[in-house]
Amino acid sequence: MFVLRRSLNTNKEIPMAELNENNLRSIVATFKAVEERLSDPQVTADNKRLTELSRERARLAKTAELSETWLALKTQIAECDSGWQSEKDAEMKAELGRELKALKEQFNNLSEELQLELIPKDADAGKNVYLEIRAGTGGDEAGLFVRDLFRMYTRYFDSEGIRYEVQEFTETGVGGVKEAILLVLGERAYDLLHLEAGTHRVQRIPATEANGRIHTSAVTVAVIPEADEDEIKIDPGDLRIDVFRSSGSGGQHVNKTESAVRITHLPTGIVVGCQEEKSQIKNRAKAMKALMSKLVEKQRSESQEKYATEKKAQVGSGDRSEKIRTYNYPQNRVTDHRINFTAHNLDQIMEGKLGDVIGALLLAEREAKMRAGETAVAAAAT
Repeated sequence: MFVLRRSLNTNKEIPMAELNENNLRSIVATFKAVEERLSDPQVTADNKRLTELSRERARLAKTAELSETWLALKTQIAECDSGWQSEKDAEMKAELGRELKALKEQFNNLSEELQLELIPKDADAGKNVYLEIRAGTGGDEAGLFVRDLFRMYTRYFDSEGIRYEVQEFTETGVGGVKEAILLVLGERAYDLLHLEAGTHRVQRIPATEANGRIHTSAVTVAVIPEADEDEIKIDPGDLRIDVFRSSGSGGQHVNKTESAVRITHLPTGIVVGCQEEKSQIKNRAKAMKALMSKLVEKQRSESQEKYATEKKAQVGSGDRSEKIRTYNYPQNRVTDHRINFTAHNLDQIMEGKLGDVIGALLLAEREAKMRAGETAVAAAAT
């Protein structure tokens, strides 16, 4: 038995496997056990264990809530159906029939939502992420588009109530930005942004173009999950730490004190920096977190072919041909080439209204996971 749902921009129906009542009861029991452990004083005194359990609770919370409601509703339907079957009074039977129909409709909708929630989540789900935007091909125009994307993303975060911190913001002499790095915070950060990674292409007439010709430039976006403190150990002897005066927009500390920090990991050549805090100590701590995350990502890339493939797909070379999305200003159009999604409201999207684009990508990802899951089930059954 399967529950069917319509896929995005098509009339095709995606099959979804029947829910297993025992599995749902197990999810609810596991969630309650995690909540009990979180109230244990020994757990709350252990920061590492507390973080692990808090993340596990966040991962299970919605699924457990839906599962508990689904189980209660199934019981309610059985009781209502039993009453309808045994009722002799015609008026009461009709009333029970209407109630039963409404309950079944509610049950079917809940089942679909629960099945989507049960799709396996990425191991990095729920983590903070570093969003790195860098100029690719296209010269000054690429730098100007980095600034535009920075503005687009920060406006989107503001509208969604998502917290973020600017780690790096390196401006160019023509009003553009060479690179912008943000730490995006909260349980939704990775889930919403992991599909933004890749090469973003822009087609428009630059302000400096006297002949009105359309130029094509490219910007790369990388999304790097923040590493947990226990994921990697760094030898202090492998680091070169430089301090310097902050530059760019900021408060009175800018160009007054050497509060900015740049850390170079000598064995790998990875360089990170932070200049947004007035305190050198705070900038150093933030830069170290960024370094840890980059080293974890590098380890994954080297040890697992999957991660290496994902990283190449994320950033590529910054060449215009390796595009995941095109922003066409003359046509007021945005096209995401991975899912053939097109929207004709580029002006609104650049103001931070990214919801439809991100939603379409997440839906396509879910459908792909559902198809993969059904294939695996079918293969296991043969």
